[in-house]
Amino acid sequence: MQLEFNAKKRDGQGTGASRRLRRTGRVPGILYGGTATPQQIDIDHNELFQLLRKEAFYSSVLNVNLDGSKEMCLLRDVQRHPYRMQILHVDFQRIDATHAIHQKVPLHFVNADIAPGVKLGGGMVSHVMNDVDVKCLPADLPTFIEVDLKDLAAGTSIHVSHLVMPKGVEVVHHGEGDPVVVTITMKGGAQAEEPEAAPVVVAAAAAAPVRKAERVDKR
Repeated sequence: MQLEFNAKKRDGQGTGASRRLRRTGRVPGILYGGTATPQQIDIDHNELFQLLRKEAFYSSVLNVNLDGSKEMCLLRDVQRHPYRMQILHVDFQRIDATHAIHQKVPLHFVNADIAPGVKLGGGMVSHVMNDVDVKCLPADLPTFIEVDLKDLAAGTSIHVSHLVMPKGVEVVHHGEGDPVVVTITMKGGAQAEEPEAAPVVVAAAAAAPVRKAERVDKR
C-alpha cells in the first residue's frame, strides 16, 4: 500500500524560522537518505494531521509530491506538542525500490472471540507484542501482519516463529530466543501457595550474668 502527500521545499532553518512557519499552518520537516542531500521541507498541518490518524501512514511506503517531483519515503519520526493537538516536526527517509527496507509493522489479532482458551476456557487474551520489525523490498511491505487466534488454547502462546509472513517479507528479530507475541491466561486463576516459612530459632541469652574474674591475692 502506498500513500501520497504534498510538501514544499524550504530554505529557512532554526527555531525562529520553524516557529514562524507553524504560525502559517505549516509543519517543518526533513527528507533525508539515499544519494541526494537532506532537504528541508514543510507540509500543510491539517493534511498531515489527518494522515497521522491513519495507522497505515506509519507502516506504508509513502510518495511525497515535492514541488511537482515525487519521491518514495518512509515516516521515521514525529514530534508532537506535549498538550496541544499540534505536530511540531516530521522526519522522512528516502527509499529505493530496488533495496530492502526495515520497518515496524503493526499486528492485527483476529478470531479472539472464538479461541478455545477464551470461548471454552474463560481465559483472557494478553498481547505481549503489538508490532514487529520486518525486512523486505518496498513493493512487498505489508500494511499489517494478521495473527489468527482461532486455535489458541488456555495457557498456550503464539511466538514470533509462528507468524505467517507474506511472500518476500521476513521478521527481523533482535536478541535470542523466540519471543511470545500473544498468550491466553486464565481469569482469576489460583496462584500457587507459598511454602510456609521455617520457624526461626532464636538462641536464648544466658540468664546468669557473667561474673568478673576473682582477684587472686598473691603474698
